[in-house]
Amino acid sequence: MMIYLLATTMTLAMLIATALGLHSEAQSVKLEAQRKAARRNVTFG
Repeated sequence: MMIYLLATTMTLAMLIATALGLHSEAQSVKLEAQRKAARRNVTFG
């Protein structure tokens, strides 16, 4: 019974870590897109 509890705990921990990693990656992609858009909108005149 203990091994099932350990396996469940580790599975949940990995799911949470994956969700946090995906969130972090999405934030960095969004930030990079905003930087590129800001660079395109800069006008020199």
